[in-house]
Amino acid sequence: RAIAHCTTRLRQSIRTPPHRTMSAMSATTAFAAAPVAGARALGARKSVASGKPYAAKKPVALARRSVAARAATSTPELDINTKIFEKELVDVAGEGEYIVRGGRHLFEKLPEALKGINTIGVIGWGSQAPAQGQNFRDSLREAGMDTKVCVGLRPSSQSNEEARACGFTEEDGTLGETFDIIAKSDLVMLLISDAAQAKMYPRILAAMKPGATLGLSHGFLLGVMQSDGETFREDINVVLVAPKGMGPSVRRLYEQGKEVGGSGINASFAVHQDATGNATDIALGWSIAVGSPFTFATTLEMEYRSDIFGERGILLGGVHGIVESLYRRYVKQGMSEEDAFKNTVECITGPITKTISTKGIKAVYEMVDDKKEFMKAYSASYMPCKDILYECYEEVQSTNEIKSVVMACERFDTFPMGKVGTSAMWKVGEKVRAERVEEEIPLNSFTAGVYCACMMAQIDTLREKGHSFSEVCNESVIEAVDSLNPYMHARGVAFMVDNCSYTARLGSRKWAPRFDYNLEQQAYVAVDQGTEADPELEQKFLNNPAHIAVANCCALRPSVDISVKFGVGSARDVTDEKFKMGDKATAA
Repeated sequence: RAIAHCTTRLRQSIRTPPHRTMSAMSATTAFAAAPVAGARALGARKSVASGKPYAAKKPVALARRSVAARAATSTPELDINTKIFEKELVDVAGEGEYIVRGGRHLFEKLPEALKGINTIGVIGWGSQAPAQGQNFRDSLREAGMDTKVCVGLRPSSQSNEEARACGFTEEDGTLGETFDIIAKSDLVMLLISDAAQAKMYPRILAAMKPGATLGLSHGFLLGVMQSDGETFREDINVVLVAPKGMGPSVRRLYEQGKEVGGSGINASFAVHQDATGNATDIALGWSIAVGSPFTFATTLEMEYRSDIFGERGILLGGVHGIVESLYRRYVKQGMSEEDAFKNTVECITGPITKTISTKGIKAVYEMVDDKKEFMKAYSASYMPCKDILYECYEEVQSTNEIKSVVMACERFDTFPMGKVGTSAMWKVGEKVRAERVEEEIPLNSFTAGVYCACMMAQIDTLREKGHSFSEVCNESVIEAVDSLNPYMHARGVAFMVDNCSYTARLGSRKWAPRFDYNLEQQAYVAVDQGTEADPELEQKFLNNPAHIAVANCCALRPSVDISVKFGVGSARDVTDEKFKMGDKATAA
């Protein structure tokens, strides 16, 4: 997944957009009128999202069971068996799901939730580790706890200096060698790179003490172990807390939340293995401590499928392929290079992103000047995008994509990863951003149709593969428009592709050309040959229950915007004299 300094400056003014006033309402009130048309029978999804733990011998907290549900709301597939926090049944487009709300007022429950957790080891210092480590430490202090948060790194790592700058030191025992920290920790938050996890997991698992909890923020390791035919030790808990945004966003909104209620990044959580009987509350305590406004249930396997797939789709690879194909098309049609960039990248990361964030996907269609042009582009692009997305999902599901990442990382010494942002298109982008007038960015109807087609194809693919609406909306819509796209708007799509995790970078490089070629060779050819919009696809778009689900999930998200500065892909703020956007690029 695909930035914050330990003393990041808070935004000077934080606006609450009108569309987000719903977040002040109770979920029960806000969702009571949600239609249920289009909600599928749960039985078709249970065969995919079985919820059964991989090789777990103990009962898991995320068990499927029958519960009473409100009329017109389906029974939740995943329960949250918490003894400490309050779970809440919400209606997401006719499907019942349990969530747990966060908030600083719940810090007083952390001592009970984390009972027996005396040392928390944060392993690594990439995107998530600095944010989660600092947030956890600050929350424990506010709760009056003496539980230590310690960072584990290689002695030769340059990140040691960055950790020290954020208050983790050898002198007080909060900074140490990786395996020394693992061995003494009751909760091991494994936040190293996917490639490092794949290489080191046997030694990491062996170093953990019995009864400890292995905490993951990504299900990638499960996919690796499934591929290897391995299982987790039976005497440890295995849980997941996965914030739906980059680590720097997790830190910034947590800091904003000290002064503005509701700040934070939503998270999914899973209990894959419960050896001690309290793994659920450990995971929920972790999620609340790092600042999640609400936490929804998933499984470790469904998380890694949606996450690895998502970053190859609309979050990164898809948008990358879309803008490169459209840029060439518009230049060929006679636009200047600057105008072509404005009508592709700027259009998507600017007005399209803001519209989806504040009003939803269908609102983009309602706002464009040429609705016929939008729908022609949408209709022509939907199936070519979905074709790739289905293939990509099944490659992830089979663990082929995970094997590909592991093998690619092993080749880095011979074939280092090159940069995307050096090509001519992205040099044009530097000039356009430097001269940007936000209000003058065009909302191009054709670009909007292509982008919305890819996003809806991704949503439909995930739903057809068994994913809950909460997971789909947070992973494929909210993470795009409220976390990743604002950073792309500040620094460019290519910058993001060149500075995110190895797994995401490799995925974008592999799948972006596929979107590019399918769109150019199929979608745009169909449009140029005069193919009219498919009425059935048009009606499915306009009446898709995902629009209701997105609105409902957005009502549960933070009521403030992410403050964006510099240093995408790292834990630091990086000064850049060429940056002309001021201190932030918001999603609303």
